[in-house]
Amino acid sequence: MAETVEEAAEESLDESFAAVSPDAARRLLLGAVEAFAERGFHATTTRDIAGRAGMSPAALYIHYRTKEELLYQISRVGHERSVRILSAAAASGPGAAERLDTAVRAFVRWHAEHHLTARVVQYELAALDEEHYAEIVAMRRRTEQILRDLLSDGVAAGEFTVEDVRGTALAVLSLCIDVARWFRSEGPRTPDEIGALYAGLVLRMVGARPGPTPDGDGDRGRSGTGP
Repeated sequence: MAETVEEAAEESLDESFAAVSPDAARRLLLGAVEAFAERGFHATTTRDIAGRAGMSPAALYIHYRTKEELLYQISRVGHERSVRILSAAAASGPGAAERLDTAVRAFVRWHAEHHLTARVVQYELAALDEEHYAEIVAMRRRTEQILRDLLSDGVAAGEFTVEDVRGTALAVLSLCIDVARWFRSEGPRTPDEIGALYAGLVLRMVGARPGPTPDGDGDRGRSGTGP
């Protein structure tokens, strides 16, 4: 429990929730993140969430109608964040390998730095009601499409050797997302170090080749992944 409380304090710094107001609503979201990550959605009670937020159970219903609505808000914020991270990375550089490197580093780093939120966002999806589930799945498909487009760009440019773009995109996303399941703040690697490691693994997975530089010379098209 001590570890969870410490990690939850880190989650309070997550800028993904900065726009949530009033403060009581944000505290309830953070309490729900902590509880869902520790116990799972179905084993968590509204009393547990309110207690972690330092509030009474009745106060929760002023801001959220149901426990499921809390999960939906966490899922929505997290998936919107994923789309923004990958969209920015996909437009970040001239070469596909460089952009893929940036995308994987950023996506992995977020899942490590905010692993409690990410754990809830990625692994409690099935508890959403039908309408909310459909909305969140659409955002998940958007993240997959961004990565597929990036891989396709690399294949077209001769930078990647990928026969199955769709399957490879799913494999890369699964690799990145799973960081939230096992990462611990006191572990031997930092989020940046894990991001760099995974970026190198993914570039090797897609057979990344040197991409063109603005003056026409070849370059590695990647950042910090090889000698």
